[in-house]
Amino acid sequence: MSFSSVNSTVSNVVLVQPIPTGEDSGSLEEKVNFSEEQEALVIKIFEIAPSAKKMFSFLRDSNVPVEQNPKLKTHAMSVFVMTCESAAQLRKFGKVTVRESNLKKLGSVHFKYGVVDEHFEVTKYALMETIKEAVPEMWSLEMKNAWGVAYDHLVAAIKKEMKPSS
Repeated sequence: MSFSSVNSTVSNVVLVQPIPTGEDSGSLEEKVNFSEEQEALVIKIFEIAPSAKKMFSFLRDSNVPVEQNPKLKTHAMSVFVMTCESAAQLRKFGKVTVRESNLKKLGSVHFKYGVVDEHFEVTKYALMETIKEAVPEMWSLEMKNAWGVAYDHLVAAIKKEMKPSS
């Protein structure tokens, strides 16, 4: 399978680049604005599965609207970036090569919050729909399959590490 269509989408910076606010102080979370695609991803996930909000400790007691929550913005961006990186790695190396320490942390956190297959599927669907809406002129069955394979490889690597932290 060719991942060239994914790489074309990856090169569309709008999908993966944070937008700095121009401030010189503060954390990355405070400096990152949602791109329309990242906001759309989060909104789609919560439209499909409203109960998913309960899984994010920083959303439970927050008065900040979901689409403006800086921690959720960072999470949405990382889903996009890691999936893009997975696609690029699959194309270049034939496998996803996420650092072991990152995978262990991701696995442990997903285990801790009770993430199950259905949650990964909702996120995959929302991601596919978001990309499809962001680049409709580029969307094709090949692109859908390539993004799906990249996401599935990333999720498989995370699931392999889903166990209590040591």
